[in-house]
Amino acid sequence: MKKNIILHLFLLVSFFPAQSQHSVARLWNEAVLDGIRGDLARPTVHARNLFHTSLAMYDAWAAYSETDDTYLLGKTVHGFTCPFTGTPIPTDIQAARQEAISFAAYRLLRHRFAESPGWRDLFYETDLLMDSLGYDPGIESADYKCGPAELGNYIAEQVIRYGLQDGSNEAGAYENRYYEPVNPPLFVEAPGNPDFLDLNRWQPLAFTQFIDQSGNPFGEFAPPFVSPEWGRVLPFSLGPDTAKVFNRDGGDYWVYHDPGPPPYLDTTAVGGLSEEYKWSFAMVAVWSSLLDPADGVLIDISPASVGNISAYPNDIYEYHDFYNFFEGGDTGQGYALNPKTGQPYAPQPVHRADYYRVLAEFWADGPDSETPPGHWFTIFNHVSDQPELVKKMRGSGPVLDALEWDVKGYFALGGAMHDVAISVWALKGWYDYVRPVSAIRGMAELGQSSDPALPNYHPGGLPLIPGYIELIGPGDPLQGQNGEYVNEIKIKAWRGPNFIDDPRTDVAGVGWVRAGFWWPYQRPTFVSPPFAGYVSGHSTYSRAAAEVLAAMTGDPFFPGGMGEFHCPKNEFLVFEDGPSTDLTLQWATYRDAADQCSLSRIYGGIHPPADDIPGRKIGRDIGVTAFAFAEQYFNKAKTPKEVKEIKVFPNPTSCALQAEYEYEGAMPVKIYSADGRLERELIVRFYDNQGFVNLAGLANGLHIVVGYYGERKKAFEQKVILRAE
Repeated sequence: MKKNIILHLFLLVSFFPAQSQHSVARLWNEAVLDGIRGDLARPTVHARNLFHTSLAMYDAWAAYSETDDTYLLGKTVHGFTCPFTGTPIPTDIQAARQEAISFAAYRLLRHRFAESPGWRDLFYETDLLMDSLGYDPGIESADYKCGPAELGNYIAEQVIRYGLQDGSNEAGAYENRYYEPVNPPLFVEAPGNPDFLDLNRWQPLAFTQFIDQSGNPFGEFAPPFVSPEWGRVLPFSLGPDTAKVFNRDGGDYWVYHDPGPPPYLDTTAVGGLSEEYKWSFAMVAVWSSLLDPADGVLIDISPASVGNISAYPNDIYEYHDFYNFFEGGDTGQGYALNPKTGQPYAPQPVHRADYYRVLAEFWADGPDSETPPGHWFTIFNHVSDQPELVKKMRGSGPVLDALEWDVKGYFALGGAMHDVAISVWALKGWYDYVRPVSAIRGMAELGQSSDPALPNYHPGGLPLIPGYIELIGPGDPLQGQNGEYVNEIKIKAWRGPNFIDDPRTDVAGVGWVRAGFWWPYQRPTFVSPPFAGYVSGHSTYSRAAAEVLAAMTGDPFFPGGMGEFHCPKNEFLVFEDGPSTDLTLQWATYRDAADQCSLSRIYGGIHPPADDIPGRKIGRDIGVTAFAFAEQYFNKAKTPKEVKEIKVFPNPTSCALQAEYEYEGAMPVKIYSADGRLERELIVRFYDNQGFVNLAGLANGLHIVVGYYGERKKAFEQKVILRAE
């Protein structure tokens, strides 16, 4: 399985970093992803974790840069002030960066995952990683003027403090403050949905055994809505001009990028947007009928036939032309040629059902999930490993080393994923929209809405679609022993977990089922995520990430014009056997991969089209904005000023010399012994007219410190006594 391979690679690079071609930031990002896989499946919380660890690593890197600005260090962000007056610049800047990054990530991980179900494994792995890198976790000081380890500890300390006041309610275990569902839970193992009160609002699901998407068991449980108030969390690049504040039952809901409400069902009349509600959820049911490889239908899933969507629908009525209602898929026409090779993409014919089933599991991530935002970090890492990739920002300028590429990429991608979580879950909390399993079963409880002359008519019922959604007639195998189910609704769909005894060998297949037993293509202990549907997080995360990758690499195409993931026969699928043959997911561009992810949630029975398209559009906007926002911190040249007044202290000192004068920028400094021998050369960075001269490691006694500016013009000369505390 994919997750085991990734974990194995993580362990290899952790134990043998000297043999790895990966940067230290990459090693710690893999550790974060591993921590997420062992934690509760909370996309919002982990998007925040990914952003906060990314910004911590970026600031640890930028603190030693002449041209790149920090995000939190020395700044006031959303009213939170992080004091910072600079840190001593050592001779080996790269080594200092690696050390500071490691301590920052290590401390932050131990704080954020202390209550995780997998904390023991994660802490063991991170201790091993620190040891393999040669660092001593016993250094706990946060006095950043004393060295890189202390700087890393200080950054983690400040990020933790920032997070405790950012609106996430971390101190309260991220629990909701005021949101309450309007519908009683649906006990999914029982037929129907008899207690559904409002078919337009989210409904909790109840289980005799709930196992979340990361594989954590909860026993009998009705999971609460995850993060409906997340719009209150402090964002990265989201501006107040895109925000609205709504109020319901005394609670404020901050909403960004509001697309307006989804289509609602009118249970009293036929017509209007109510028909779009029915069409949208009916398409989910119809696509469920495409999940049986025994139907023998083959399709080409290569970029020759898939991807390259020219435009998204402008309104909900255009959805009908965008999606292929009966065959699956969208308006993508594929590509005539691979632009990197100049050759046509080789066709890859596979069973349609295998492809759709694999999509549903690959993009959901299945057990041991790194959640959707984490999944795009794994894709970023995969792209970064490709030999065809030239690591230039926006595809131009100087080639960046692996560490600079990773810290800047994680910073931009993490900020985008964090903003998506805020924007999407703000909409989920406010609009509180129904999921397909509730809507389809709920409409079926009412009846059929297509023909008043037929039995079981109700204006709020499911539409009848011959061959896909029909009435159970006399003599039908589903009529029941005494005909008690005659005139109920039946759906041709994936038959669900009751037809799987051993998921290693069994396939449920497709057949007619009573609508009250309709299941999404998901595990029976999960069924649907515990939060509202509108808008799709997968659609938004994916498109935002695709925009970040396209911007950073300067190319919408994967390196070499092809991204791939191989799914071996009868090994990849988790809750039923499959795929029936080997297949390889392929994407020409990052946006093609994002569009495929969006469709996967419809095949999986998790989202209707009404959730999908607004998410893609919002993701597109957030991705572009977030990358531009991150980019403003990169390569901000600082112009040195002439020194006018100087104060150097303390003297004597035990660690570093602090200099205060009217100066901003980088200053060369030389340190001499009392007999005139050059002992050290370094660059001191000044923030707010303050800088630190690192004396650590020099012998006790008298030293002479000389600073320069301009064309080697002497700024100061100071005799300093160094002595142990």
